[in-house]
Amino acid sequence: MTTTRRAALVYNPIKVDLDALKAAVAAEEQEAGWAETLWLETEVDDPGQGQTKQALEAGVDLVIAAGGDGTVRAVAEALHESDVPLALLPSGTGNLLARNLDLTLDDVENALHTAFQGKNRAIDLGLIRIRHEDASVTQHAYLVMAGLGLDAKMLAATDDELKAKVGWLAYAKAIGQVLGDRNHLRIQYNLDRKGNRSVRANSIMIGNCGSLPANILLLPEAAVDDGIFDIVILRPEGFIGWLQIIVKIFWENGVLRRTTAGRKLMGATKEVRALNYLKGKELVVRLGRPEEIELDGDGLGLATGLKTWVSHEGLQVRVPADD
Repeated sequence: MTTTRRAALVYNPIKVDLDALKAAVAAEEQEAGWAETLWLETEVDDPGQGQTKQALEAGVDLVIAAGGDGTVRAVAEALHESDVPLALLPSGTGNLLARNLDLTLDDVENALHTAFQGKNRAIDLGLIRIRHEDASVTQHAYLVMAGLGLDAKMLAATDDELKAKVGWLAYAKAIGQVLGDRNHLRIQYNLDRKGNRSVRANSIMIGNCGSLPANILLLPEAAVDDGIFDIVILRPEGFIGWLQIIVKIFWENGVLRRTTAGRKLMGATKEVRALNYLKGKELVVRLGRPEEIELDGDGLGLATGLKTWVSHEGLQVRVPADD
């Protein structure tokens, strides 16, 4: 009976150079003394959940996700409540979880060395039930952020071909389109079962992590393993409201918060009505009409309501052994 460990690699064929990746994996698995890796390709109708379940049934000790944020989210969803860790091989334009864990991007050898010879870190997982426009209910997991409103509309309006060519710059065109949308969300929400509240807003985002690409720190107090969500509600009124949001996110969060002197200056600033932060473990949202919803940058269509909660330390992720 062998006790040699074995990994599975769930990969999006559009996002990886398969021949080069197989050679790199073979070198790392041999150095670490692991058995030959099980390779599982994602499909349009199955972005990773089914392949990960197949890997678990095969008894693997590790699942490596090679693809964009959608692949990572799908693999993590299937790994929830198992003891098998997730390793990240960042690909695509976002790499949101890898950024929030300060993992190396664009370095395949380093990422694979962490996968085979790193250590496990327990992180939180967001779970969500979405009620769709047709009254059906689906359940999902997410690692970074769930969003209703502006960000979800932006993702829905983004040209996938342009995104493949120029990355996050493709969102600039979509931002221009959605900023002209005058429709507000009409939200009734209940946070941690403390009673219903109503608000009109452009967007509501529920975050397990706080950082976005381009070094944008949207949720400065969010931690990936603290057992709570950080929630932001954007409700600007005209140009001044958007200016307040820009100053708060890009200047205070992006610049001042990063230094001791800057944090002292922040102590004198006031909270602004256009940007409200909340914290909690469970959030129920009902919407006045169907709205676009996204999870970790993937659009999931129109929703009329949702319930989301934290699975504290519900996922094991591989990080460098010397962290």
